[in-house]
Amino acid sequence: MSEGAISPGAHAPVPGPGGTASHATTFGPSAMLTPANAITVLRLLATPVVIALIVLWGASWTTFVLGGLLAASDGIDGWLARKQGTTRSGAFLDPLADKVVVLGALFALVAKGIVWWLPVVIIAVREVAMSVYRAVVGRRGVSVPARTTAKVKTLLQDVAIGMCLAPPLATHQTVLATAIWVATAMTVFTGGQYYLDGRRVARAVRGGAAGGSSPAV
Repeated sequence: MSEGAISPGAHAPVPGPGGTASHATTFGPSAMLTPANAITVLRLLATPVVIALIVLWGASWTTFVLGGLLAASDGIDGWLARKQGTTRSGAFLDPLADKVVVLGALFALVAKGIVWWLPVVIIAVREVAMSVYRAVVGRRGVSVPARTTAKVKTLLQDVAIGMCLAPPLATHQTVLATAIWVATAMTVFTGGQYYLDGRRVARAVRGGAAGGSSPAV
């Protein structure tokens, strides 16, 4: 899943046989113990292991495969969330896990001397700043919708990290640097998009309040 937010009550239980609501595979927005969240938590718990392996071994097939599994798990929990119902807890945990995985791996690559520190710092500043921004505007009742470009951003970050962990590419510093900078550029670009989206939604909320109604976000 990518960065985003949901509105309370966005996913109601799906009617089952006989017209009754079925909760077997559908969770409401306030649910916490969901399969999607379980995978997200496992992803968070597995991240320190991958970071340690990167620091110890650098580019290796073991770190490449484990890193790939972590990246794939993001798609799995996203699919489960869409199938069973997105939740507020998932909307918080999933982007958090994305940031922990990506930033942890990138800082480990810097510590190992595989990538330059500057693009990693730029990515880290953007991710932290966006988290703070979402928290601030969220307290004002503003929910910034997710963009497709956020998924592309996360994909490019994962691909760049995967390239850095692949042994055949370990000596191709120009290729690796290019991949990291492309991911950095998309990260900054999407940050700008979300900032502008937040300002636009905030203006709409203020306008709706002044007019006696509140727009859907």
